[in-house]
Amino acid sequence: MSSRSGSTRGYETSGQSRHHSASPPVPEPSDTENEGLIFYHMDLYGSKERFDIFPEEPSGRGDRSLGDTRRESALSTEKVQHPQEVGYDLEKEVAELAKMYGLDEDREKEFELLGGHLEKVESRWPPARTEKAGLQGSIYNISKSSSSVKDLSQSTKQQGLPDEASQGENQSKARADDEAESSIWSRGGLSSGGMSDEWNSQAVSEEEEEEEEEEEAADVFCSTCKIPIRAFDKLFGEHKDHEVAQLPSAVESEKEEIHKNMCKLEEQIAQMENVASHLEEIFITVEENFGRQEQNFEVHYNDAVQVLAQKYEEQLEALGEEKRQKLEALYEQLVSCGKHLDTCKDLTDETQELFLENDKAEFMKAAVTMVDRLEEFLKQEVNLELSTLPDFEERVIDVSEVEQLMNSINAIPAPCAPVINPQAPNAATGTSLRVCWGLFSDDTVECYQLCYQPVSNERHSDGQAEHTLKVKETYCTITDLLPNTQYEFWVSALNASGISPPSERAVYVTAPSPPIIKNKKIRSCENAALVCWESRDINPVDSYTVELSKLTDEENDDIITESIVGIPNCEVLIHLQPTQKYHICVRAQNLGGSSERSEPVLIHTTGTCFYLNEDTAHPLLAILDDGFTISCDELENPECDLPVYDNSFTRCIAILGSLIPFPGKHYWEVEVEEDTEYRIGVAFENTPRHGHLGANNSSWCMRHIITPSRHKYEFLHSGMTPDVRITVPPRRIGILLDYENCRLSFFNADIAQHLHTFNSHFQHYVHPCFALETPGILRIHTGITTPLWTALP
Repeated sequence: MSSRSGSTRGYETSGQSRHHSASPPVPEPSDTENEGLIFYHMDLYGSKERFDIFPEEPSGRGDRSLGDTRRESALSTEKVQHPQEVGYDLEKEVAELAKMYGLDEDREKEFELLGGHLEKVESRWPPARTEKAGLQGSIYNISKSSSSVKDLSQSTKQQGLPDEASQGENQSKARADDEAESSIWSRGGLSSGGMSDEWNSQAVSEEEEEEEEEEEAADVFCSTCKIPIRAFDKLFGEHKDHEVAQLPSAVESEKEEIHKNMCKLEEQIAQMENVASHLEEIFITVEENFGRQEQNFEVHYNDAVQVLAQKYEEQLEALGEEKRQKLEALYEQLVSCGKHLDTCKDLTDETQELFLENDKAEFMKAAVTMVDRLEEFLKQEVNLELSTLPDFEERVIDVSEVEQLMNSINAIPAPCAPVINPQAPNAATGTSLRVCWGLFSDDTVECYQLCYQPVSNERHSDGQAEHTLKVKETYCTITDLLPNTQYEFWVSALNASGISPPSERAVYVTAPSPPIIKNKKIRSCENAALVCWESRDINPVDSYTVELSKLTDEENDDIITESIVGIPNCEVLIHLQPTQKYHICVRAQNLGGSSERSEPVLIHTTGTCFYLNEDTAHPLLAILDDGFTISCDELENPECDLPVYDNSFTRCIAILGSLIPFPGKHYWEVEVEEDTEYRIGVAFENTPRHGHLGANNSSWCMRHIITPSRHKYEFLHSGMTPDVRITVPPRRIGILLDYENCRLSFFNADIAQHLHTFNSHFQHYVHPCFALETPGILRIHTGITTPLWTALP
């Protein structure tokens, strides 16, 4: 920037210029170089050597006169020429200059806000410049830089500069210094006028470089103009009232927007590809339809030609037949006429010969005969009309059929055969099927005819009924079907021209019926359960799925907590958590899909649960309605003639419980009556049915016998018992089966008394067993948590 009025005016202009831009303005040459000074800018951010141009402030500065100021100015010029030879307080001098040239606090705050965003530009002043010009540029840059001035002002306060009362005197002395320095610098400026143009061009290039650097240093994004800008431009530039955002967030936002647009573009590409594929299919369909129409036209044309040829042959044949008949009739008439003429000639000749007869007697004889012949001949009628006319009947070829054929050329052809789809997964229920098909041509179709029938099997081998439905769509749901049954389907397309050939037949299968869980065969313990079920379908299914729902206080039994899939048989062993309640249901699977859920069963994992096996019960043993109470009313003839099962006990009035197939400990209790004799314990599956429990090596039991003197208790295995005396007859007996420790223990549950323990290695899983030797009842309690007192010492 140039100044025409001296140094003081130059400093005021410098102070005003700080409101326009953060970058130093390009110096312009003065209109009259001899009348003004040229100031060059130096960046306070350039280097630390900027302080070397200021002399150290001597003591007693506040009392100096105007002459002293001028002398100090001249001395400062010399010091600038030899900065390394004289030492002075640079920070103090810079702080004082900042105060003298009126940098206010508000402006410092504004530049402080932008201080983190403004780039520090190193000084690029040419080395050919004089120290005076460099000094002037440094002073100008001090007035332009905010953050450095603030730091210098703080340093000035620390060094104890005069307070506000002495600022006026300092400013007057500063003006005197300016006049002295301006006279010196003006001479330096005159002497360096030849370098002004060169320096201006260099400054312009430097300004361009700085602008490029500023453009690269953009750190915010103007949402209004959609361009990146500097934070300084937001405060003082044309973007002051625009909405801006941080550059990283704007970049992320733009990336997200571009990603969304890319997704939309990919969707459009996919749509266009689908359209292009569809257009290709239509192109091929047009070619196929053209070929089909051309073939149809040719067929109709050939049919029409064939009909015309047939009509021509028929008419020609009829015309020939008429000609033959006419000729035959004329010929017969001609032959008859010839015969008649011959007869006439013969009679004429004979008559003439008769007139030549001289003998009258002979003449009379011959004349009488001739007269008779002539009369007889003349009596014959002679047909003198033509038997047929020479004209032929006018014959017209009937072309109505040809016209019909020709008119049908423009009619739509009969459709092609549809293609029926294979069965889709989960497209079936136990009583319904959803069948789909397609028509891979552009034929006109008014409706479809769907036919189906069950696949032949042994159960439906006689007279399979065929069902027919007409539908408008290319799909149909057929209901009222049999579960887990195969059906074959085929479909035809119809329009005004006819019906298409049927499609190939496809076999569909309905989903199975829900299985039936066998409640009386479910066994469980604290950490597992064995669930059994049966299928209601005759046809086999592919697999089964067991679904578990853990019941909580909220009773969220509809939430499936676990599913076990691919079960090939009708039973499964499930591992569960102790002291929980579960709802368990089963689904059957086949190619058609999954059946509905079976009726759920409730399983408690508080203890071992089992059921009584009715197939093993003696005929005299009855199981009450609760399923866990057995009774016997008479024992006179245990080997009675009542019907028994193959697996029933025949001698001992006993019954087995279901197998306990879980390792670990199992506990149940039996409630007995004091006057009832019984046997309770465990036995293998193959224990003899014609013997007594405990009398063999496949059963272990506790026996109660009533003698005249006392209640006797035996613990039998292979017919042997230890000598055990029980003083308190138990009314509730606890039985603990421990597979892992090979123990079977009996307890008086009422008083927590241990009675006896069998130590035996169970080679197989065992059944609980119960027997009555006198009339009475036994009540069995399962699902009981194992008491702590059952642990042996």
